[in-house]
Amino acid sequence: MKRALYLLASLTMVSAAAFAQTKKSFTLEDLLPGGKNFYNLLPQNNHGLTWWNNRLMDCDVDDIKTIDPKDGKETIFITVDEVNRILETAGLDKTHQLHYASFPYTKKLMLLSEPKNQILVDLDKKEVIWHQPIDEKAKNKDWNPTSRALAYTLDNNLYVTTREGERQQVTKEPDGIVCGQSVHRNEFGIHKGTFWSPKGKLLAFYRMDQSMVTDYPQVNTAARIAVLEPDKYPMAGMTSHKVTIGIYNPATRQTIYLQTGDPTDRYFTNLAWSPDELHLYVIELNREQNQAQLVRYDAVSGEKEAVLLEETHPKYVEPLHPIVFVPWNQHQFIYQSQRDGFNHLYLYDTTGKCIKQLTKGDWVVQDIVGFNSKTKEAIVMTTEISPLQSNAYAVDITNGKRRLIGAGEGVHHVKLSTEGDYVIDHYQSHEIPRRIDLVSVSGKKKSVNLLTSSDPMDEYNMPEITLGTLQAADGKTPVYYRLVKPVNFDPTKKYPAVIYVYGGPHAQLIRDVRNYGAGGWDIYMAQSGYVMLTVDNRGSENRGLEFENCTFRQLGTEEMKDQMKGVDFLKSLPYVDADRIGVHGWSFGGFMTANLMLTYNDVFKVGVAGGPVIDWQYYEVMYGERYMDTPQTNPEGYEKANLKLRAQNLKGRLEIIIGANDPTVVPQHAITFLRACIDAEVQPDFFVYPGDGHNMFGRDRVHLYTRITRYFEEHLK
Repeated sequence: MKRALYLLASLTMVSAAAFAQTKKSFTLEDLLPGGKNFYNLLPQNNHGLTWWNNRLMDCDVDDIKTIDPKDGKETIFITVDEVNRILETAGLDKTHQLHYASFPYTKKLMLLSEPKNQILVDLDKKEVIWHQPIDEKAKNKDWNPTSRALAYTLDNNLYVTTREGERQQVTKEPDGIVCGQSVHRNEFGIHKGTFWSPKGKLLAFYRMDQSMVTDYPQVNTAARIAVLEPDKYPMAGMTSHKVTIGIYNPATRQTIYLQTGDPTDRYFTNLAWSPDELHLYVIELNREQNQAQLVRYDAVSGEKEAVLLEETHPKYVEPLHPIVFVPWNQHQFIYQSQRDGFNHLYLYDTTGKCIKQLTKGDWVVQDIVGFNSKTKEAIVMTTEISPLQSNAYAVDITNGKRRLIGAGEGVHHVKLSTEGDYVIDHYQSHEIPRRIDLVSVSGKKKSVNLLTSSDPMDEYNMPEITLGTLQAADGKTPVYYRLVKPVNFDPTKKYPAVIYVYGGPHAQLIRDVRNYGAGGWDIYMAQSGYVMLTVDNRGSENRGLEFENCTFRQLGTEEMKDQMKGVDFLKSLPYVDADRIGVHGWSFGGFMTANLMLTYNDVFKVGVAGGPVIDWQYYEVMYGERYMDTPQTNPEGYEKANLKLRAQNLKGRLEIIIGANDPTVVPQHAITFLRACIDAEVQPDFFVYPGDGHNMFGRDRVHLYTRITRYFEEHLK
């Protein structure tokens, strides 16, 4: 009997091995952006779904279809040939695809945003009723559908093209002053520099004076003689830029500036208009970032009217969302705050009175998607089900009751219909590569599945990917890990292991998505015979304020302690070779990689640190000072995190890789570390990508990870 069972088990193993061998093996061309086969291995998607009121439109290359919300049936609405006949009649260039058409009005009008023109097509009359020329060099384009005015930038100045096609130059600033673009180095949730009022009568914009900021000497080495192309880069503790906020009136061609007072060492964030276009709301912070005020300004005169609320915190306050007015009451708005330990919604009136806290719990509101005015509900994304998920909820503004929208699994991205009755729900989980549903917000109508994608990776020999939790170094907090076992795993073998790490603020590597978020390189390394581990340590996002700000003034310290809990876990696995543990990460993950190699030099044999912060004194003002204060006020913290001072601890093989023109973590970090290593008589390795910035893209990315893989193969395996 025992012999029979043994034979059966042996046959099963042989069959499984034979089946695995029939599947394909990956190359880096399959798994990395820039790889020749990368996009073929992504789950099928549909980027052309958009709304026209409550009508769902599917904008494809060759045609646009309408989709019936009852059964998902598609009907051709218009074809590209029909559109091109309309454009030719109007004397305009043909369009090559309808993928990016939109329907910004209740009427049957289609907007085409072409490189040279904004075009409105009346689909009843089958004619172009309006078009607006666009400068082909224009950047940061911002169009208002009501006024049909277009704001954009050319070089460092701001322009507006009116509905009638008149081009107006809003600013005429010299070099060193930038208008109409994102400021404060894109921190505080700032992603743009222009803000139209609701009806497009007025344009608020940022003006950033960088003339007093030190030039960082970036060099263009592609020229016959290298050319100096400096970046304005305010380092922690040094002189920063000054930001003001202008309001431009295209009708009068006049600009006023908000009377904010001296802008020195202040941050102006999260701009929002009142529904009546009479007021502009700004969240203002001091340079220490421990005090935030919501301030209302008169949009006509620029006068400061009132400070509506103030938040302080002994560590930092981090506003990332502008206020949002509820559509049915122009005197009430929603303000987001972490004041109770998690980001939640608060309903205020325009006098600054807090009416109520709308959401509460040990979970995070991530975003407000929009509103349904009929039901008086806000549609939001939250982590209520799990920190690994993002799910849509309808929140009743009158009583705070919440209702889940769509499936209760995975990570969702929803697009709300104009009237707020439906969402296009894109989501995925570890079991669902991608699914798109048409979902009724009320929940009273059955959802319609628009797409369920298979996983192209099923044709390949995939590693086993599992999820779990470890106890953080504080002895009380659970942290998530992702473990990727080698392909064709043999529990009797001893495998080398690599920790892939980021670990910094506003990042989460492990989520309930395809492969639990494992990147292509993790999968490739598992195929090459490595155990891959990732731990989302304390300091990462979507776990609440205490979880995130425990790293304050000591970046790297608590994060490394949690990563070492991951090392303990690896060592507990009988199939991991404790003498062959490596680490790799980029940016903050590069800092963590080098830090771990120098701090625990008897544990980590090999590391590759990409774009690493080496000395936080060299990092930029906004991010650096939020989490570390200034070098002048926190010299102990900066010294502890200064990796140059521990260069002599290097024992294993460490390679530093950077982009030669990195504007984020400037090359000085790596260069000064190399000098420290030379002085300490230790031997790191170094590679640089000429002309690249903070990350490598396209074919350079394939080259990068070919090199990283080779480094581990040579020194860890």
